[in-house]
Amino acid sequence: MVKSKIYLFQKYFDGYPKQTDFKLVEKELPPIKDNEFLAEAAYFSVDPYMRSYSVRYPLGIPFVGSQVAKIIESKNPDFPVGKYVVANFDWKTYTVSDGKAPEGHVFTQDPYLLPDIGNIRVSTGLGVLGMPGNTAYFGVTEILKPKQGETVVISGAAGAVGSIAGQLCKLMGCKVVGITGSKEKGKWLVEDLGFDTYINYKTRNLDEALKEVVPEGIDRYFDNVGGDTTFSVLKHMNRYGHTAVCGGISGYNETDPQIPDLALLIVMKELSIQGFHVHRWLDRWNEGILNNLKLIQEGKLKYKETVFEGFENLYQAFLSMNKGEGIGKIVVKA
Repeated sequence: MVKSKIYLFQKYFDGYPKQTDFKLVEKELPPIKDNEFLAEAAYFSVDPYMRSYSVRYPLGIPFVGSQVAKIIESKNPDFPVGKYVVANFDWKTYTVSDGKAPEGHVFTQDPYLLPDIGNIRVSTGLGVLGMPGNTAYFGVTEILKPKQGETVVISGAAGAVGSIAGQLCKLMGCKVVGITGSKEKGKWLVEDLGFDTYINYKTRNLDEALKEVVPEGIDRYFDNVGGDTTFSVLKHMNRYGHTAVCGGISGYNETDPQIPDLALLIVMKELSIQGFHVHRWLDRWNEGILNNLKLIQEGKLKYKETVFEGFENLYQAFLSMNKGEGIGKIVVKA
């Protein structure tokens, strides 16, 4: 019999997540049946959506999240032993699955085998070659649709999504400005990823900095954070500018978030603002993965991972992500 460690969701978050909001338990798993497989977690993902969506979760369930897992036993020919599977298996070290999303689960995407990615680490299946990478790919190509020569601003630019979105915009011939929260992150954006410049919102007045670095105005904005950052950016948008809204992590941990009144700005500048969810493109999922993989292999797309070690450190990684402390994609090695 295999025993799985599981983090249960015990208490709804009040501000930043706390260790006491979770409970670590062990559960003995039954033998697999026909058409089932047993997978052992290799890497866990921590993502901003896990904080914002948590209000929808019933208490007492395994905390919702995705992982890359190795198939160690199988009676399902579509999921052979030795392959890696990407799935919403939650915060569990072992999972028995029939290859379908569990009935009643928050997310309905079925588990899928990680495509052949050569010698690239399998953890990228949770980042640049997974949901964040696809969020950037489809968000840029289907929603933002930047044109050569335009000025694009990316908030949350050093995160898993923003760092990829910015590079894709550069490859499309745009001037790209990243908004981030440290000098270290800013240097990485410019020196390694090819962003034109960055703004450290923690050390500079964002409104004044935008006047300086984008005197020509902003044509497109990829928004990962919302709040006051977005309010400042929209003030510098050009007429008929476009914004793709991916997330709003600046307000996820606020107990009483303040939402700026954007209506007048939107009307006066005739701005187009569209929110999107990456699962709109489930039928094209591999398209995004294979596009980003090709760019990596050609040396045109770079990525970075912040890796925590050990299942017991999932909470610490989750807290670090919520506080904006990591660079690139944060994962936890099981």
